[in-house]
Amino acid sequence: MQKPNYDSYPHVLEQKDEVISFKCELQENLQKAMNEFVEDHPNWDQYRILQAAIAGFLMQKGFQNRDLTRLYIGNMFSMNFND
Repeated sequence: MQKPNYDSYPHVLEQKDEVISFKCELQENLQKAMNEFVEDHPNWDQYRILQAAIAGFLMQKGFQNRDLTRLYIGNMFSMNFND
């Protein structure tokens, strides 16, 4: 997997939120699909995919939070929301 390219996502560094890393094992097919997607879409990386996926899952399950919505929309559409 690629290292995060924070130059592509300057809004990540501008946020005052903490970034927490976690180790996650992925099924081989999921990892291959994610690698293929990143190769075809260079403006995405593994971190952006996982953030969008987790935020989207939580929103679908009824978790409502303005910051979560901003994170999801920001990742999906490369948008930066200022307060």
